[in-house]
Amino acid sequence: MTVSEALKARISTRAFLDTPVSKADIEAILEEARWAASGGNVQPWHVIAVAGEARQRVMDAVQEKLKTDPFANEADFPVYPESLWEPYRSRRFQVGEDMYALLGVPREDKAARFAHLMENYRFFGAPQALFFAIDARMNPNQWAHLGMFMMCVCLAAQGRGLATCMQEAWTPHCRTVGQALGVEAPLKVYCGMAIGHADPDAVVNTLRSRRAEVDEFTRFEGF
Repeated sequence: MTVSEALKARISTRAFLDTPVSKADIEAILEEARWAASGGNVQPWHVIAVAGEARQRVMDAVQEKLKTDPFANEADFPVYPESLWEPYRSRRFQVGEDMYALLGVPREDKAARFAHLMENYRFFGAPQALFFAIDARMNPNQWAHLGMFMMCVCLAAQGRGLATCMQEAWTPHCRTVGQALGVEAPLKVYCGMAIGHADPDAVVNTLRSRRAEVDEFTRFEGF
């Protein structure tokens, strides 16, 4: 698989088989991803790979938190800016509508939509996952480098026939996750990533989010 093929094949997979991914495979993916670009070669990323009891511990901790305050935000910032503006608001709205249309869940069925949202906290069925942490003293530049590393993880997994889903759904519960995993300051958890074998029969995995054309986000000068 070429890089171009991996980029076009990668999606946010939201239904996984219970087939596990071995520790050796995850180590191999991280071995490739560690060559991600990093300004000043700082390499600000930290990874906690979870499976088995550790995975369950995180799920239990967040589920308990959700019972008392389902809308709590433990992060230093919201996942999206408040009152998201155009064209970003419409893009976010559209991908949600496209997904629920595939699932056959109408807009008025709030319970079914909420139930699907809660699948985030089961890693969409993936039996293992990754959590990404960063030193809280880092600047926005290093957060960008963490994002580049995460994308390299996705592409390395795709090249091995595995699926991923970057999950910022864990971000509002970052402290709870960090406590469950023994992540201590100055490190803090940013988000999670489900990783595994995509369920080929799940209709939600046919979703391909719409993307802006190149001329919508690019200005060429001097060509």
